[in-house]
Amino acid sequence: MNRENVFFTLIEPKEAGNIGAAARAIKNMGFSRLVLVNSMSHLSRDAVAMAHGAQDILDATQVYDTLDEALYDKSMVIGTTRRLGKARGVILPVDEGVKKYCPITDSNKLAVLFGRENTGLLNDEVERCGFLLTIPTYSSQPSLNLAQAVLIVAYEFARCSDIITPPEENDEIGRELVPYHELSVLYRRIGETLKKLGYGMRGSEDLEADVTRNIKHLLGRIGLTRWEINMLQGLCSYINLKIQREI
Repeated sequence: MNRENVFFTLIEPKEAGNIGAAARAIKNMGFSRLVLVNSMSHLSRDAVAMAHGAQDILDATQVYDTLDEALYDKSMVIGTTRRLGKARGVILPVDEGVKKYCPITDSNKLAVLFGRENTGLLNDEVERCGFLLTIPTYSSQPSLNLAQAVLIVAYEFARCSDIITPPEENDEIGRELVPYHELSVLYRRIGETLKKLGYGMRGSEDLEADVTRNIKHLLGRIGLTRWEINMLQGLCSYINLKIQREI
């Protein structure tokens, strides 16, 4: 795996100390890419104190105003959660999920999203993820501190070089995937095409939104190559052309 292609992305962290502890955690495991969304607390006194030897990680932290900006050039997006449910898409134990997708980092940038300390990831942020990682914990105290969660995920990624399947046996290695911003264009195109096909409301159920959400999870989970995204864009163009001719 390529450690430089793993971006630990903290969304609106509330405590500066957690940012510093997260920086220390990823450096403990040999990583260096820390990303913050809507936060400028990484250079505060508390953050620096908790980083303890990872000042270089804080100095190089990438800060973005919005999540879309942070994900712009990432080819794979995975989230972290302790809340389970079908509406959240595919949720895998942290060790299983990291092992499965670790090889993608050889050729592609991967963002791992961590939500706010008090609320975690919001629904629209979950929708940006191909799948979610969950860390099994004891039922009487299921919630982890933010920096603890970062450390566990970083540890599982660090183990990847010892446990992933050799390249000749793993089709995921070497696949160059298109970045998030191109997938976003495709998602909008699919949604527009579904509307033209007549997908809409059925009672209280928004069929177009449900189908689009599931397509996001599916394509976000597997990633798309340049040829594959061009094929799907071409398919949408063909469907739209057929619809126009029939009007």
